[in-house]
Amino acid sequence: MRVLLVDDEVELVSAMAERLGYRGLDADWTDNGEDAIRMAAETEYAVAVLDMKMPRMGGLELREKLAFHHPGMRFIFLSGHGSESDFKAGCAAGCSYLIKPIQLEDLVDMIREVVGEELS
Repeated sequence: MRVLLVDDEVELVSAMAERLGYRGLDADWTDNGEDAIRMAAETEYAVAVLDMKMPRMGGLELREKLAFHHPGMRFIFLSGHGSESDFKAGCAAGCSYLIKPIQLEDLVDMIREVVGEELS
């Protein structure tokens, strides 16, 4: 399964991609929405993990654009600036949501859950 990680915190997102790889998930990453859209046009991702707050294009707007072109893609939102309104907006879009700092195992479990894989 391929996972697309999008977060403007480069050190965080690159480390997350590397650590997901150690757990058997192929993860690509970028720090902006424009690159994420280009990457998704070139590669089929099962799940996109999107930061809610990013410069130029936030996670909700990016989700709309990705979902339009990739209706089977599943989404998980991450936020370090969690608020109840962000949570409700994320959930209203039918997505899962984690508040930073996250435990990588929680993210792995959520990725497997949104694609319908059994958790081990």
